[in-house]
Amino acid sequence: MKKTVFIIGLLSLTSLVCLPIGKANAQTAYVTNEGTNNIYVIDVTTNIVTDIISGCNHPYGVSVSSDGARVYVTTQAANTVSVINTATNTVIDTIEVGRFPGGISVSSDGMNVYVASQDDNAVRHITTSNNNVSAGIPVGTFPLGVCIIPNGTKVYVANMNSNTVSVINSVNDSVSATIAVGKSPSGITVNPVGNKVYVVNRGDSTISVINTATDQVSDTIKLGSGGHCVCVSPDGSRVYVTTPFTNTLTVISTTTNTVIDTIGVGQGPNGVSVSPDGSKVYVVNTGSATVSVINTGNNSVAATIITGTTATGSMVEGFGNFISTYPVVTGLVSPDKMSPDIAVYPNPAENDITVESTQKSMLEILNIQGQTVLQQQIQQGKTDVDISGLAKGVCILKLSSNDKTEMIKIVKE
Repeated sequence: MKKTVFIIGLLSLTSLVCLPIGKANAQTAYVTNEGTNNIYVIDVTTNIVTDIISGCNHPYGVSVSSDGARVYVTTQAANTVSVINTATNTVIDTIEVGRFPGGISVSSDGMNVYVASQDDNAVRHITTSNNNVSAGIPVGTFPLGVCIIPNGTKVYVANMNSNTVSVINSVNDSVSATIAVGKSPSGITVNPVGNKVYVVNRGDSTISVINTATDQVSDTIKLGSGGHCVCVSPDGSRVYVTTPFTNTLTVISTTTNTVIDTIGVGQGPNGVSVSPDGSKVYVVNTGSATVSVINTGNNSVAATIITGTTATGSMVEGFGNFISTYPVVTGLVSPDKMSPDIAVYPNPAENDITVESTQKSMLEILNIQGQTVLQQQIQQGKTDVDISGLAKGVCILKLSSNDKTEMIKIVKE
């Protein structure tokens, strides 16, 4: 069973201005915040939070389709997967899956999604053309990380409490092999060629390297500390692993399968993804409610992005592939009608907007941090609103009357 949801998000940070509009064809990161039920949208080119999607019930695992059009997010408290349209940054569908969904992965052709259900030790297969969900595929105990090899024929699932990886044949959705790995496997990923899978074993501070042709462990890499999440550079030469106990990112050479660097990041690093051009690695720091941006040219922190506040119990996760692979267009490009009773236009706008309403309302414009930057009474009929004094970027227009409150994103050019 599924249902459609429309959500508009607000963000609570520190700035008093609207954030800049995401550039057309910008790469985009989607970082889940389990504590605030938000998903932060980051322009990878500028390292700026350009939007937020709210209302997801404990979002955790995330996977972006290869064309950048859809983001799939597991919502652990609701036992669902939220489907996000990246053109509008809104949730367009919710799909019921198994209990306590964790890791999730979308195939390279965008046609299939596999999600691990931790409480019933199964993996669900979502067909994206109709969002139908298969019956659970039994795997090991407490499945967490999921990855699909590039040709789509195999799905690899890290079973945290079984110390194994299940290999699912995607043709018939059955387990074709079970591979013994290290202790407490969590994060899992595949290299761009599709011949090696890397599994992070939290319990014994190792990475198991699986040969996908034989489905056997071909090597074991020793880490200095227990790792959690993992990603591979686009050229396949580097593996990046978050090591939360030491607040570091570990860099591994795939030529020698040895650690070549460790980089200090924020507190409790969790999710990790690399930009499509390989120049940046994004590390989600759960304890700091931040994202560290690593310059891969010199393995140093180039920027720190705020994605919440530790005072409000934020738990940023970003478990999985949270960066789009191909360009997407961000920002609104056409006028939006809020309801049969209210319309706002033009949108985007540079100096003035017109609000049409069937009743008197109080208008507020909020920056993306949720702070009011403009307030005005709206009369019945048409009212012109001067927005020339606002900073450029995405804002939230809020209209409140006696019987309802409505919100819409607007863009100040």
